Amino acid sequence: MLEQVQALLEQGRAVGNKELREYMEVSGYANAAKWVYGHALDPGDWAPNAPVTLTEVRHVHKLALGPVWDISPHPSATEKERPGSFREHEIQPFPGGMIPPSWVEVEAAVTDWVKSLATISSSERPIESIADAHASFERIHPFLEGNGRTGRLVLNLILVRMGYPPVIIYKRDRSKYLRSLQRADGGDPGPLGELIARAITDNLYRFIVPAVAGPNRLVPLTALATNERSVISLRAAIERGRLRAQKGSDGQWRSSRAWVEEYLLSKNRRD
Repeated sequence: MLEQVQALLEQGRAVGNKELREYMEVSGYANAAKWVYGHALDPGDWAPNAPVTLTEVRHVHKLALGPVWDISPHPSATEKERPGSFREHEIQPFPGGMIPPSWVEVEAAVTDWVKSLATISSSERPIESIADAHASFERIHPFLEGNGRTGRLVLNLILVRMGYPPVIIYKRDRSKYLRSLQRADGGDPGPLGELIARAITDNLYRFIVPAVAGPNRLVPLTALATNERSVISLRAAIERGRLRAQKGSDGQWRSSRAWVEEYLLSKNRRD
């Protein structure tokens, strides 16, 4: 272990041949996420009509980028562009031709963006409005780097403070996410809103429903799946008559934690 630590410090590399920068990125994101979810649960004095402040946006960026910046700062950054500070560089046009505002306009643009969040609570389509706000933040691109990470963390802060579960944009959905952002840049936030809504539903079924449902309550299979037992394997167990379940009028199978535990116990005995 001591040899590994020495190599990490001297060569900037760790076990698995990963760069130290990669570990610091993960560490920074974890710190920022912990802060976001902590302040979402215990929000303090934030106003319901302004779910995020300018100071909070900058603080999230500082937490997320600080660790990696200490060992590998952006090569073009000035001292005024450290984590938590807005960029003082121009940004190249995005794929599709969208051009972020000039750096001299960034602070005013983010200030206006924060004020615009007050309209979400009265929106007839709040998820679509939140999606539009997220895309607007990414178009501003207020920081020299780390805008995607910061934007998604701030998105979750908004969601949780508005009463929704946080969302996870998985790597498998990255292309769809980027295409949806481009659609939003063109004035159509619908696809991005749908992606966010589906992610909210997935988190409800995977994490929140199992946490609040009693062991005998029937819930969708997605709420009972884990890394060790997929929805497909649970459905197969139902079809083989091994797992008790009920099929609703919507065609969706539902089972319970108690029935899954009963199935796993009988499966272990057979094995």
